[in-house]
Amino acid sequence: MGAVPEESAAMSEPHQNSLQGMAIMSGAMFILPTMDAIAKYMATFEAMSPGQVTFYRFFFQIACTLPILVALFGLRAFSAKRPWMNILRGVLHGAASLLFFVAVKYMPLADVFAIYFVEPFMLTAMSAVFLGEKVGWRRWMAIAVGFGGAMIVIQPSYEIFGLKALLPVACAFLFSLYLFLNRAIGEADSPLTMQTMAGIGGTVFMAAALLAGSGAGSEDFAISLPASGLGLALLLALGSISGYAHMLVVRAFRLAPLSLLAPFQYFEIISATVLGYALFNDFPSFSKWIGIFIIVASGLFIIWRERQQHNR
Repeated sequence: MGAVPEESAAMSEPHQNSLQGMAIMSGAMFILPTMDAIAKYMATFEAMSPGQVTFYRFFFQIACTLPILVALFGLRAFSAKRPWMNILRGVLHGAASLLFFVAVKYMPLADVFAIYFVEPFMLTAMSAVFLGEKVGWRRWMAIAVGFGGAMIVIQPSYEIFGLKALLPVACAFLFSLYLFLNRAIGEADSPLTMQTMAGIGGTVFMAAALLAGSGAGSEDFAISLPASGLGLALLLALGSISGYAHMLVVRAFRLAPLSLLAPFQYFEIISATVLGYALFNDFPSFSKWIGIFIIVASGLFIIWRERQQHNR
């Protein structure tokens, strides 16, 4: 076989990276709702407060990633080039997770995700304004269509659009800042280092929030230990999924632009809907299935557009 021309190779590498980034992001988005199902299960069946679940989520993330980090890199693993930025990532992620876990305690998983999906709008806008990423009208249209599908899923009601509905919106804003930092930091540190440092930031933040909320008498911040062996196992799983799935997200954002990957977060609603039905008997109505179809179609359109642009 002949050698690949240098110009062709240079053009194909960004395209190949984008496709890899989209594949990794898709996989992570199908996995991550498992965390939220565990949080809802702990609140529903184990009577554990969302604040306590969020603390354990970051604490066990460190417990799962730290030994591997030290084994691979030794003590130099803690000499991160941008430690405070990574700790800030953890604080933002901790606050976002807390708001989301409180929301799923009171609302169906699919509904919380549907409200939360204003986040791709926020993330795409940040990437265009602050990073100068080019966002064409077709991509904006695909994001808007996916958001419309999310609104079909939620089937708005007065109860949902009360104060509880603001929790996923606030979560979306904080999480978009977290994802923005993933891209803005670049490749200064390895994904494993970034997640471990973020875990430290999230744990410290949640320890302070838990003590403050419990001291104020809020039931959503009640301090407790796991009530059963199953509960402990689920919290360990929660930390593992958190640490390693978000490493995939970090990797994806190093391979592809924020604005390209943002719509793939809509895929989370698929596994969230399945888990909501399997664990909590929240069976989607016909209109919700239509919304899910629209969400998936918008993500597939983004992939198709990426291929079309490469083939020109």
